[in-house]
Amino acid sequence: MTFKPALVIVDVQEDFCPPHGSLAVQEGRDIVPALNELLSLPFAVKIATKDFHPPDHISFASNHPPPDNKPFASMYTITNPLNPEETQQTRLWPDHCVQGTKGAELVPELHVSKVHHIVEKGQDKRVEMYSAFADPFTNPNVSRSKLAQILHDEGITDVYVAGLAADYCVKFTALDARKEGFRTWVVGEATRPVDPGSMPEVHQEYQKAKISVIDKDEAVRMVKDL
Repeated sequence: MTFKPALVIVDVQEDFCPPHGSLAVQEGRDIVPALNELLSLPFAVKIATKDFHPPDHISFASNHPPPDNKPFASMYTITNPLNPEETQQTRLWPDHCVQGTKGAELVPELHVSKVHHIVEKGQDKRVEMYSAFADPFTNPNVSRSKLAQILHDEGITDVYVAGLAADYCVKFTALDARKEGFRTWVVGEATRPVDPGSMPEVHQEYQKAKISVIDKDEAVRMVKDL
């Protein structure tokens, strides 16, 4: 069976990491050594993604009027700007990963020199975009990144996903990778969640979608001899 794997490292940016990130994931920085070990492997394609928001992004609590504009707590219903009959409910967040700010930068200890492509996402202020592939609207999509095209053009068969955060951008990136037709693997120990209590439900979603959660050493065994 053909095996041509790609590594997708999701959103390992300053704003998602302690100690100063505006939306820091607990222990988010601790996964970087595992990510660097993965980057040393002979993946056919190595990609890092970045949240890259304009300052007026719809997911920022600061862009909504009180009282329903509390970061982490308030929810907001987004209407597909291309189809008013399609809506998505999203959580509102602190301002994060704003274009041109330090918070949007990949953390310096990540071995970015080994990355083949950096894929930016979340630039359309009108829609949330957790997945590194596309926003959640389907009828039609509003915003798509270049990720799917890169992977298909390279003839990739398997996508290995790691990064931040396990219960948001990693999860939706993995689910979309599966929808794009790739065998999909999540390197569990190279991720961290916003809410650890959500992970059993995330794993149920993976099981339903036929996505495998593996540890780093298993990923190493699968890829090292290519």
